[in-house]
Amino acid sequence: MKTDGGSSAAKRRAGERAAEAVEDGFVVGLGTGSTTAHAIRAIGRAVDDGLDVRGIPTSFQSRQLALEAGIPLTELDAVDGVDLAIDGADQVVDDPESAAYGALIKGGGAAHAREKLVDTAADRFVVVADPSKLTDRLHRSVPLEVRPDAHTVTADRVQALGGEPTLRDAERKDGPVVTDNGNLVVDCAFGPIDDPDGLATRLSRSPGVVEHGLFVGVADATYVGTDDGVEVRRY
Repeated sequence: MKTDGGSSAAKRRAGERAAEAVEDGFVVGLGTGSTTAHAIRAIGRAVDDGLDVRGIPTSFQSRQLALEAGIPLTELDAVDGVDLAIDGADQVVDDPESAAYGALIKGGGAAHAREKLVDTAADRFVVVADPSKLTDRLHRSVPLEVRPDAHTVTADRVQALGGEPTLRDAERKDGPVVTDNGNLVVDCAFGPIDDPDGLATRLSRSPGVVEHGLFVGVADATYVGTDDGVEVRRY
């Protein structure tokens, strides 16, 4: 596992490499985050050069960036399918010997509900990351998007599962973070997660949880940008 920091150059290499997988006529899921932003800009440059694609943004942020890049947009319910989704991650299991190899934690940008819809609908889902996102075992807090009227009940259920819930506060404004869907985000610290698939199942069964940030068995590959190029993990 590489532990050097996530440089801007490494993020750019990962994003631009993923953009090379976009083919003429594709419907592309456009993820959220600083690394995916490089992919969106690269796809926009290809569109300027004549590439025919349609993008499905996963957040207001990615929608704005795609519009600036000149990528024609569509909606998930207006297409027959998604050919490729490109998205980032907050943490990626990078141990090939682990049953959780390729499992992700997402939701740092509070867009994981929409991201999971698009990423799981895609024929192929590619993660873009820098080495700082790689880990032997998931251990970051797991974001939950929850209904506003259920966040206290959800917090109680998370505690019953052994987690410590924290309502995510917004920056530069009073009050909590509100998602694009009008919901709240509860960050749940479980410590090292030995069984992300089992935890994902238990969280999904909790009433009031719209979506959680564990993506298990979803990614097909991760493109890891480094100082020397791009390393590809296939699952």
